[in-house]
Amino acid sequence: MQGATVIVFSGQFRVESFVEFVNHRARRLQLDAVVETATPDCIEVAVSGQPALVDAFEMACSLGPIDCLVRDVCRKNASV
Repeated sequence: MQGATVIVFSGQFRVESFVEFVNHRARRLQLDAVVETATPDCIEVAVSGQPALVDAFEMACSLGPIDCLVRDVCRKNASV
């Protein structure tokens, strides 16, 4: 995904629940998002769109669904 930012969420995840949450938030914010890695302790999402909405997406996902615990969030540029 060209021009995307990869947001890495670390913590304890029910993968299916968190991925569903990520996809729902991306749709609501009209962002393009692709889950690149999804394990019980790390979820990486490549996201692109308006910068303010990407920030809102990061904040929403850091709060996550009730059955997941986000301990850390970091960003890196997507490799294109």
